[in-house]
Amino acid sequence: MIELGFVTSGRLTTSGLQHLVIVAPASRLAKPKGKSRPGATSKLPPRLLDRRCTALLTELVAQTKPGDRGALNSTLAEDPTWLHVGVLPDRLSRYNAPSRADSIRHVLESMRWGSKGKALVVLLLDDASHFLAAANAVARALPPYSARGDASAVKVQIVAFGPDGQQLVPDLRVRKTVAASRDAAMLVDTPPSELHPTALSEKARASLGDSIEIREIIGDELLAHGLGGIHAVGRAASEPPRLLIATIGPKAAALHVALVGKGICFDTGGLHIKARGMMETMKADMGGAAAVLGAFGVLAAEGPPCRVSLLLCIAENAVDARSYKPDDILRMHSGKTVEINNTDAEGRLLLADGVSWAARELGADVVIDAATLTGAQLIATGLVHAAVVTNDAALENQAIEAGRISGDLVHPLPFAPELYAHEFRSPVADMRNSVANRNNAQASCAAQFVYAHLAGAPGAEHRRWCHIDLAGPAFPKERATGFGVALIAELVRRVAK
Repeated sequence: MIELGFVTSGRLTTSGLQHLVIVAPASRLAKPKGKSRPGATSKLPPRLLDRRCTALLTELVAQTKPGDRGALNSTLAEDPTWLHVGVLPDRLSRYNAPSRADSIRHVLESMRWGSKGKALVVLLLDDASHFLAAANAVARALPPYSARGDASAVKVQIVAFGPDGQQLVPDLRVRKTVAASRDAAMLVDTPPSELHPTALSEKARASLGDSIEIREIIGDELLAHGLGGIHAVGRAASEPPRLLIATIGPKAAALHVALVGKGICFDTGGLHIKARGMMETMKADMGGAAAVLGAFGVLAAEGPPCRVSLLLCIAENAVDARSYKPDDILRMHSGKTVEINNTDAEGRLLLADGVSWAARELGADVVIDAATLTGAQLIATGLVHAAVVTNDAALENQAIEAGRISGDLVHPLPFAPELYAHEFRSPVADMRNSVANRNNAQASCAAQFVYAHLAGAPGAEHRRWCHIDLAGPAFPKERATGFGVALIAELVRRVAK
């Protein structure tokens, strides 16, 4: 496993390191004009490298072309054992983050750390304000979960330097965001038989601590509160479904933001069971819940800028005689009835109940939901950008900017109820849960289903809503990344300004 921390003070040393990794834009690593001696690189921390390692670094930099996303090059040294350089591209498109967070994550993902020892990651940043995004990119590249028999750990520390060469000190926000992103990745990577609904609830409680009041509505009690969607999806599992609710911030605050997370601990597809090759990795279907839990924890630690509520909609979409069935009609918390035409379109049923509760029971002014909701998100916005759908143009812009600042990038999809609502028409209920035409903007349609359960709530005309589909960036390959923690925390800060 990998342990991650920060260098906060004291003289930097490479003594005893197995790995020294220097990550910087190509221009930052270029040899300054007029310098002819070997190893004359730009603004490296003083005394970090001896003459020999400095010459090795210069040689590595000369050999390494950053390409479009950055590149890593390595060589054997003596002390440290390995010297690595991550060269980041200087040019960026307007859809990228100025911190080059994706490139930092990309180059570090290719590292082979071994099973034990110490490592130092040195970030040379163009702007001190990039520290959070860059450090979080390191965290997202180094997932903490491991079930290997060797219990030893690689201890990686981060140190960052601004454009003036001064060392940057990680503040509470940076440290909590990095820790929460790794905690989120740990939850998503945990095997589903270990992280069933009860276990996820227990992990959430442990994460939030005793000072935050938590309420849970569990099992058949969900029906008594009108939460027919969460109940139906999770009722066949051995561990009961639930809605976990927590709130921080002053009751008299002028603004109340609710964070709603899809927490499907494992998704078989229900009676519309997934084929082999499609069910693997479905432990990651609670990535939205992990993201909002992490963001809520960061905001709680730094002091919430407004009243903030957390709603974790938790269930396992399992199969047994109690499974909800195609042709069933569910009555949702919103009061709408939903005819089931796809038991594998279960996440939107949880979110529909969650956002309705946030609006109708908590009276939230802004509702932000996050979910690994659709495979169509990967087709629409890919593995790096999450998709956002929102009923408010200003909130859309805030989400995009929060992504650029945090390094957890997003891109908007259309919000157009008049174009998508017809996909859910039912002859016997208010709506179906899956689209009639799978080629008609599936990711936007899935978001439209969720929004339909907000639309009739009191004050709906003034309520702002943002849906984040993070299926791709939360689990782009075989490991979780902790995507969404930094994004959602930053979005709440911006909404509260």
